[in-house]
Amino acid sequence: MRRIWDDAVRALGGAPDSGDLMERYAEPHRSYHNTFHVAAVVRDSLVLADAFAFTSAERAVLTLAACAHDVIYDGKPGEDERASAAWARERLAGLEEEHVARVESLVLATITHSSDDPLAHVMLDADLAILGSEPALYERYSVAVRQEYSRYDDEIWRAGRAKVLKTLLDRPDLYVTEPARELWDAAARANLARELQSLMP
Repeated sequence: MRRIWDDAVRALGGAPDSGDLMERYAEPHRSYHNTFHVAAVVRDSLVLADAFAFTSAERAVLTLAACAHDVIYDGKPGEDERASAAWARERLAGLEEEHVARVESLVLATITHSSDDPLAHVMLDADLAILGSEPALYERYSVAVRQEYSRYDDEIWRAGRAKVLKTLLDRPDLYVTEPARELWDAAARANLARELQSLMP
């Protein structure tokens, strides 16, 4: 992860400073939003990016945003993303402001999972790629997410999780980009429906 970050910073003409990147993603309270998750988002972002005419600088920006998007994670929606964006801005202070601002905006886009930026479309789709994974991997993901919200009892968890799953299933498109829809949409809908059914009394 540190090498990926450093290489992307160098591609934008900067001197790498990954700070506590690795330590953050290794925090013990992270069952899902950890190094494995962020590495998968980086990987899947670049897989999707191959379908678009992104420049090398844009791909580096995309990589940095994917690396930073969950660097602060305390289970506080909105606050976590803003803190992660601020962390990225601090670490990237030596780069041109154009690049820093775009990385920051991509991280902030994860608050609402919406943006007009094509780079954000790719990163947000990659962030949801896990939904379209093989059933066994999806099951491990859902168990890990439950562990991160273990402070809630089962009744509250089931109600909240069911609401999230229904919202996702009701979306006309789970994924913004066509390559992501082709790769993951059908499997994601099957996984979400199966988990939703398991939450029903």
